[in-house]
Amino acid sequence: MSLIQAILLGLIQGMAEFLPISSSGHLVILKNIFQLKTDTDKVYDIMLHLGTLIAVFVVYWKDIKELIIEGFCILGGWCTNAGRFIANRFRGNNSRKAYKSVINTPYRRFVLMIILSTIPTGILGLLLEKLVGDASTKLLLPGCCLLVTAGLLALADHIGGGRKTEKTATYKDSLFVGTVQGIATLPGISRSGSTIVACMLCGFEKEFAVKYSFIMSIPAILGAVVLEIPKLGSLTSPFAYYITGMVVAGVVGFLCIKFMLVLIKKNKFTIFSIYCLCAGILAIVGYFVM
Repeated sequence: MSLIQAILLGLIQGMAEFLPISSSGHLVILKNIFQLKTDTDKVYDIMLHLGTLIAVFVVYWKDIKELIIEGFCILGGWCTNAGRFIANRFRGNNSRKAYKSVINTPYRRFVLMIILSTIPTGILGLLLEKLVGDASTKLLLPGCCLLVTAGLLALADHIGGGRKTEKTATYKDSLFVGTVQGIATLPGISRSGSTIVACMLCGFEKEFAVKYSFIMSIPAILGAVVLEIPKLGSLTSPFAYYITGMVVAGVVGFLCIKFMLVLIKKNKFTIFSIYCLCAGILAIVGYFVM
């Protein structure tokens, strides 16, 4: 891997992870039509993912800090209730202790929603793993999925802003958005675009829709990193190239998150819809021509 390739792939990762254009779909197109070598070693893949994770943490650090604190509080509350449940089995009716209310703040609800969203994402990710692997060598499915992404983004500009936040969003909403994120493992379906649209369809406030989509990506990205760890091998390029790619992915990812926050307020998804439409048509034509 050359330094130029490290920078280019870091740029693609940072942009496509957060802009609604599908990183996986673009990698398939670059590999098959333009013969660009997008295969890198697993260490570099992990470094790119870490770069995008850092971008999310920087933008939403205050929210993530609260989520971590409240997550430990939830765990402590559940442990306390488990202890009381066991102790109450040996107490009389008059001496039994009441159970603590655990999910009693907006951020605790937010934590539980993220957990619930991650469940269908993980299940669908495992079920679609073989299909995703097969699709990475052909252009037809990614092309069709890019057309789906184009349709979703066209829809986004016509959805009015909702009012739901972490205080009022439901657990049913979180399961729906998590299911959409699981489907977005298919190359060509934009994870950020599809989940933001799903949040808006559930009535989420626009800024909360973007926040939820990106914070929800943390368990998914970490899960992907953990799955790649057993496949690690030795470095195939100078370590400085790995750091460079990670930094590029992080900086570009940070800028793209900020851009998305502006974009959603102005209902300007049409440009990305047209772009995905053109990319999808290019991929489908390439499938039949090549």
